Amino acid sequence: MKLELSLKKLAELVEEKPIYGWVLFGATMFATFLLGLFASSVMERRVESRAMFQVVAPIDEMETRSDVWGRNYPREYERWKMTKRSDFKSKYAGSAVRDSLAEHPAMVVLWAGYAFSREYNQSRGHMHAVEDVKKILRTNVPQPGTCWTCKSTQVVPTMRKMGLEKFYGGKWEDLYGTFKESIGCLDCHDPKTMDLQVKRPALVEAFNRRGKDIRKATHQELRSLVCAQCHVEYYFKDKKYLTFPWDKGLTVEDMEKYYDEVKHVDYVNPLSKAKMLKAQHPDWELAQMGIHFQRGLGCADCHMPYRAEGGVKFTDHWVQSPLNNMQAACMVCHNESADTLRKNVQDRQDRIQELRAQAEDALVRAHLEARAAWKAGATEGEMASALLDIRHSQWRWDFVSASIGGGFHAPLECARILGSSINLAQEARLKIARVLVAHGVTDEVPMPDISTKAKAQAFIGLDMEKLRAEKDAQIKRLEKAAKSASYD
Repeated sequence: MKLELSLKKLAELVEEKPIYGWVLFGATMFATFLLGLFASSVMERRVESRAMFQVVAPIDEMETRSDVWGRNYPREYERWKMTKRSDFKSKYAGSAVRDSLAEHPAMVVLWAGYAFSREYNQSRGHMHAVEDVKKILRTNVPQPGTCWTCKSTQVVPTMRKMGLEKFYGGKWEDLYGTFKESIGCLDCHDPKTMDLQVKRPALVEAFNRRGKDIRKATHQELRSLVCAQCHVEYYFKDKKYLTFPWDKGLTVEDMEKYYDEVKHVDYVNPLSKAKMLKAQHPDWELAQMGIHFQRGLGCADCHMPYRAEGGVKFTDHWVQSPLNNMQAACMVCHNESADTLRKNVQDRQDRIQELRAQAEDALVRAHLEARAAWKAGATEGEMASALLDIRHSQWRWDFVSASIGGGFHAPLECARILGSSINLAQEARLKIARVLVAHGVTDEVPMPDISTKAKAQAFIGLDMEKLRAEKDAQIKRLEKAAKSASYD
């Protein structure tokens, strides 16, 4: 009834003033035009969506070649290939080649007795993973097959073929010719559904030991967990089995307690004779303690932000520093300018680097003063407490130093950890000073010139020319063997 009255009044109005009829006609035509555009846009997007996810070629369950995946997902594949670029260098990191030992020569002394003192470089993009692990001087030292775990899409199929125990228990050299494909699509995705999946057993096992089922992880959680397959702290249990030391928790103290209880030792520093731990790259663990994770963000949100091409929105597979992609990685949430945000990042990193340098200096002095104490006739009983402090101090320093971006991911936690490291190193020095005095040494222990990597390596007795020659010979031998195996 009300509709009929309204229409009747409208008809009367039009009859009295014809101009209203033209206005109504125009409005109706404009609305029809807009609806037509909307419908056309929806249909166009549906066609684009179908084209985007159209399966050009079926992907095998264990397809290791990312270019095969790229036939179906060309946008993602083309961006993934960008990880080959090594031309971005931020103040402290980036994808460029950086010699970390040259930038921090003190690390050579801290890692004396361990292969990291030979060579330690800033990580490059994913496409370089296989190439870099082959060339690094650390793999001229006998290593287990476990070292290949995070380097190639071919790892998981090889694990299934060989069996996990045999894969971990084999020699790094024996698997040299096996891996040609670098980190890629299979490492994170189900080939049929493209769902994110955790493929490597160590992460699943670590969750299981903590009473958690990783299969119940949400999609947003998986946008970080696929990274946590590799970007974490780990060790080789029984010198071979890849294990994440999370049984007691994810903090630096939790993992330290775990390592102390299982009596794990990565190496013994020959200067101090301290039984040392070597942190790997606890990126996922430290990120848990930062503000971005606490606000619900994950690794992919900043390192693989969404991108639009031709009206299609997709995840950018050029995994890189957000500082090289700030418009997409940072400024979708932050209103500040890129310069302001970059300064915010660097201010935090600067503070962490200041603390890191203090920890390194104190630790170098602790190692060398311990060496002096041994030379003076110190006993194991006299040195035990100080050496434990050195172990715990350097573990904390290394936990922060080895992390990629930890100074930004969790600056407060990193500052806390480094403060604890400095305190423990100074406690060790005080204890050693008492031992030195007890053995008649009252003069200050002289510090050597370790201002460059070359000087530091010479000081700890490394013949770098010989080591490089041995590495070159190893690569030639292994490449020749790999070609022969391929030919056969």
